[in-house]
Amino acid sequence: MPFAAAMSQHPLATHAVGEVVGEVLDRLGDEPDAAAVFVTSPFAGAMEDIAATVRTLLRPASLIGATAASVLAGEREVEGEAAVSLFAMRFGPRRRFHSPPVTEAVRIRAEREDDGWRVEASGSAAFAGSTLVLLADPFSFPVETFIEDLGTRRPGLTVVGGLASSSTGPGGNRLVADGRVFSDGAVGLLLPAGVGVTPVVSQGCRPVGEPLVVTKASGNLLEEIAGQPALDRLMAQADAATTEDRNRMARGLHVGLVVDERKAEFDRGDFLIRSVLGADHARKAVAVGAEVEVGATVQFQVRDADSADEDLRDLLAGTRGDAALLFTCTGRGTALFGTPHHDARIVSQHVDGGPVAGMFCAGEVGPLGDRTFVHVLSATALLFDDPF
Repeated sequence: MPFAAAMSQHPLATHAVGEVVGEVLDRLGDEPDAAAVFVTSPFAGAMEDIAATVRTLLRPASLIGATAASVLAGEREVEGEAAVSLFAMRFGPRRRFHSPPVTEAVRIRAEREDDGWRVEASGSAAFAGSTLVLLADPFSFPVETFIEDLGTRRPGLTVVGGLASSSTGPGGNRLVADGRVFSDGAVGLLLPAGVGVTPVVSQGCRPVGEPLVVTKASGNLLEEIAGQPALDRLMAQADAATTEDRNRMARGLHVGLVVDERKAEFDRGDFLIRSVLGADHARKAVAVGAEVEVGATVQFQVRDADSADEDLRDLLAGTRGDAALLFTCTGRGTALFGTPHHDARIVSQHVDGGPVAGMFCAGEVGPLGDRTFVHVLSATALLFDDPF
């Protein structure tokens, strides 16, 4: 299999990176087309040395990486402890000296300009390729602005990735693009056309009530749904729900916004999930975590461990893959499921024990329909097909 993944929990960074590189070399050999390294917070200060060791010993054509609160590989998730996770892939015959790489690592930076941002990319500024694995710093990079602009310029580009999560403030995260390490902006791995990939975005929610059309809205405030005050409509749906769903709604309520209004019926993956932030009782309006237009279709949603488990399994059931990069939210893991390893185990089983690696994110990036979004509390996977 032209993929390999490894993870080490050795308390010394030098030993940990040596272990993961050695395991990948045993399984895949040197000079893979691309590699991705994920490092937890205790090793963030050693990221330069870790990246240099991977490049020196493994010699990937392209390397990206990020620091995270937790990382994963295989069926294991290591939460809040020192660990290094490494994923490597080969998409064609073993490279020879002077052969051009089939992948490219890009550095993406953003600077404030008037009321917006100016985004610049080194390497392939045109983002030539079919897939972009994106790793970004949440404090210095306008991810939503970037992917919206990229969707306009490159509508056929698949974008999957996550936001670095090892730091709670600016300057604390680390990102890797080949031989350079950064504390801001973003990095990306461009994969060429012909690489078999399937993105899967599991937002972990289950609908309650029926999908209805917004008939009055202002910004992120839902004022009327299907001709009735939004709060009245919400309370009516809560009254009609089961006791279990009412309890779930009380613990945390979400709203799903239909991505493609051209569809006649809506199912999993058709809704962009955003949180319900509160209510304006005087106006009988409901505030949500996104701007909503009049005419949009919405459906209230609930999320808990059972719903998240069911959603991930159901979405994976319609796909195939032999390996995977997995970007899961810091709010999942033990915090959501009560026990560790949930998402890693399910994805690993889906690829029949094939290589899986990734990180816990401060936001996950992945497509719904033909558009890419930043998600929260999701498990977002990029499944790879074995080309041989």
